[in-house]
Amino acid sequence: MIAKGPTIRRPKVVASSERLGLDGRGVRRMQALAQKYDRGPLMLRTPGRPMAMILHPDDVHEVLEGSPEPFATAETLKVHALKHFQPKGALISHGAERSPRRRLNEQALELGAPVHHLGARFTQVVEEETEALLAEVRGRGGVLAYEAFLDAWFRVVRRVVLGDSARDDTALTELTQKLRGDGNWAFLKPVDKGGRAELLDQMQAALDRAEPGSLAAVMSQLAPAPDSEPAQQIPQWLFAFDPAGMAAFRGLALLTTHPEHLDTTELRTPDDQQDPAPTRPRLRAAVLESLRLWPTTPMILRETTTDVAFDRGVMPAGTSVLIFAPFFHRDDRHLDFAHRFAPELWDRPRTRADWPLVPFSAGPGLCPGRDLVLMLTSSFLAAILRRATLSLDSHRLDPASLPSLLNHFGLRFRLG
Repeated sequence: MIAKGPTIRRPKVVASSERLGLDGRGVRRMQALAQKYDRGPLMLRTPGRPMAMILHPDDVHEVLEGSPEPFATAETLKVHALKHFQPKGALISHGAERSPRRRLNEQALELGAPVHHLGARFTQVVEEETEALLAEVRGRGGVLAYEAFLDAWFRVVRRVVLGDSARDDTALTELTQKLRGDGNWAFLKPVDKGGRAELLDQMQAALDRAEPGSLAAVMSQLAPAPDSEPAQQIPQWLFAFDPAGMAAFRGLALLTTHPEHLDTTELRTPDDQQDPAPTRPRLRAAVLESLRLWPTTPMILRETTTDVAFDRGVMPAGTSVLIFAPFFHRDDRHLDFAHRFAPELWDRPRTRADWPLVPFSAGPGLCPGRDLVLMLTSSFLAAILRRATLSLDSHRLDPASLPSLLNHFGLRFRLG
């Protein structure tokens, strides 16, 4: 997990992990641990700091519902990774500082609203950038690869987050990716304070500019509480939209190899629908399944703020708590859908009574951008699939047994 890159993926390591089936081996190792140690949690003999691995689904719910006390989202290793570009972000804040920062994120991103109030505007951005993407791909031989897809996706992201003036600001994306690359090394690499200051200055400039139809404008119109640090919340959005693109591209692979699950009514243009920003539940389910099968946050981290009693003992304060999402998403000892595409899982909201499928985490630490990400990714998939018939050229996927990892960098689609 560390070698692949916690904050930005390393393509060669991802390719090796796919080829060697390392993610599947990780799941099987976790199954062996659960068989040996039963319920757990399992304290690990790691140098430097105490760590614990969650082995039981009930404890997943207990930890995630127990954030931020006694299971803080500001886990130490996560803090060291994210401080490279957002030292005062809500995700790595705790105590009195966390609440206003978290609230500001939820308000701007409209957590809980399936369609953001700027949904029609955002959908139009997606339509324009998809048209440009497919024209480019057809002009270069008709093969859609991840690099072109990601460039178009980030044009959408920059326009949605910062405004149309940032559409072609690839230097900003490169700076963000450079700092995220530094974050892969956490405390082992010094913080590039100059680069970080430049990034945060650009975020503040976007807030000051407040271009109509952007999330920066939405945030600028809110009344931030003291210590909410609006400019320091935006880098997390730019960060999170990268794995959202990974999930969408893998979602394309799922839909092209499982066409029976595609509801063509969800592909209609906004002009052909009464709602200019439809919810597209089946396409959202495809993205959620992409995230279940191949989590973009495979290790969910929390840290105990006090001693915490479990059935089999006490977990000491200051313990890093590890939830390996692929284990719970792919545990074929308990899940008959573990290795197949099962969008029906998302036909209703999942609750604590269900097996923990946590593509956006859960509880009070749930990703505040969940609904916005699903709206944008489903709109992007609809815009592509409406304009082109795709075939997956790079991989042969067995619908009955999908691979433990799908290397998004290596996916190639032929446009019909």
